[in-house]
Amino acid sequence: MDQTARQAMAEATTRAMYPRDNTARHMGIVVEETRPGYARATMEVRDFMVNGHDILHGGVCFTLADTAFAYCCNSHDVVTVASACSISFIAPGKLGDRLTAEAVEVVRKGRAGITDVTVTNQTGEVLAVFRGNSRTLSGRVTEGEEPPL
Repeated sequence: MDQTARQAMAEATTRAMYPRDNTARHMGIVVEETRPGYARATMEVRDFMVNGHDILHGGVCFTLADTAFAYCCNSHDVVTVASACSISFIAPGKLGDRLTAEAVEVVRKGRAGITDVTVTNQTGEVLAVFRGNSRTLSGRVTEGEEPPL
């Protein structure tokens, strides 16, 4: 499969997944770009996302990273889920910050994969680093969808 077809497939997976991704949509997470083995998602930190210390709740940061991870892993149009994830928090996010999570596939071999995600704020400061292990299942993400042109 050539690069143009692989790119079309990655974009088709995002179009198939996002309408069903209630969590991402509810939290205002936007998947801005998907390529084979890559995804970028953004989100603005809103008032319900900060904790009692007036900083971004760690679980919300994890959710943004996990969302970018999911779109990256599924960009090959094979249903893929997380098997393990970890996150290291480097700096706090604050109300009003615009966060970006960039996911890059490190390795994909057989049914296993490893993807790294970096979460930054609007100034490029790294807030968190996430590593996810993935496992492919059976089926296509775009099952029942129109094939990409």
